[in-house]
Amino acid sequence: MSHETLDAAAQLLPAEAVEAIERAATSAHRHEGLFSERAANIKQSAVRDVFDISMRPGLVSLAGGNPYLQSLPLDRLSETAAKIIAEQGMIALQYGSGQGSLELRTQICEVMAEEGILDAVPENVVVTAGSQSAQDIAAKVFCNPGDVVLVENPTYVGALNAFEAYQVQVETVPMDGDGLVPELLRAKIGALQKAGKKIKFLYTIPSFNNPSGITLAQERRQQIVDICRNANILVLEDNPYGLLRFDGQPLTPLRTGNPDDVIYLGSFSKIFAPGLRVGWALLPAHLQRRYYLASESVTLCPPAFNQMLVSAYLRDFDWKEQIRTYRALYEERCHAMLAALEKHMPEGMTWTRPDGGFFVWVTLPAGVDTYPLLHKAIEAGVVFIPGAAFTHSTEPSNKLRLAFSAVPPESIDEGVRRLAPVMREAIAAL
Repeated sequence: MSHETLDAAAQLLPAEAVEAIERAATSAHRHEGLFSERAANIKQSAVRDVFDISMRPGLVSLAGGNPYLQSLPLDRLSETAAKIIAEQGMIALQYGSGQGSLELRTQICEVMAEEGILDAVPENVVVTAGSQSAQDIAAKVFCNPGDVVLVENPTYVGALNAFEAYQVQVETVPMDGDGLVPELLRAKIGALQKAGKKIKFLYTIPSFNNPSGITLAQERRQQIVDICRNANILVLEDNPYGLLRFDGQPLTPLRTGNPDDVIYLGSFSKIFAPGLRVGWALLPAHLQRRYYLASESVTLCPPAFNQMLVSAYLRDFDWKEQIRTYRALYEERCHAMLAALEKHMPEGMTWTRPDGGFFVWVTLPAGVDTYPLLHKAIEAGVVFIPGAAFTHSTEPSNKLRLAFSAVPPESIDEGVRRLAPVMREAIAAL
């Protein structure tokens, strides 16, 4: 653990915990030479650190991108879980298929059909431990040390951690208000290939990007795929929020019409329950076997009970109505967040206005570093995620992510009210 991390921990953790961290680091020192080179690229997640901090009583957490589980029919789900154990326990608690159950893979194809992917077949679906695992498997299968992975700027911190662990070169492509800019993507690819770099895939969250909330415009989507296809680069499309567009009209995924060039990642974490850790990858047919074998070599098989509970939910519950409930809840909370920002924040700040998903991306004037502001915000009783967490760059960031999904509107307003003086002080200090 770095001195910088210890310094940050000293601000946020009790003294006894910091001492324990220091003792652990010292006692492990004689084993330092046993680490692989890859281990040096495995980083501590700022999001997970802040997530743990946000559990403190009295804090308003605008940090975690959590679904609002209180809206689920938990009493009926508990009965369903008990019934699975009682009636099918020998299957639910046993090893299962490495690819995932046929029932669930068939149902996943039906879920994707709601998003606009109509040609998926169960044979090309691999069930994974959330889409985080699916990202890791993609890097494992396709990337050698030194290969290039393209990502949006900003992008999901979990994907950055997964890719960098495989010693790849992460290169960013800028976005504007309509998502990835095709001309800039084409220019970035051209420059990297001219330099002799091997680009393996573009990782993108086209709908309600985490952390920015930005959506790739419909008219750009096929352009992005075409640019990558012409350069023989795969597209890794991560779409956990696609069904959560507030108006109920999901934009067409990049995978639609491009079955050979796009690996599509989905998850039940945002539309059902993240604790079950069930996601999936829809593979081009010619890539399915290598990807499946890589997945099986890590997890052996996805948890059978969790899959059966997800299948029962999709089969026996009105999951589409639950999606509609989520859309209304998140739209209300997004509007509350935007209204609170307008009401409380000082001049000089801007923010995105998402039409779905969980997040708003806030930009402060140039010269403000939002990472040191986290400690001041915690003292004020509110938590956010600093923007530096969502880029591989070591440069300071003047941005931050606010999550509205799991917070009631009145708490959103209070959290933003607490945060505003911290922002005002930082701007005044420029």
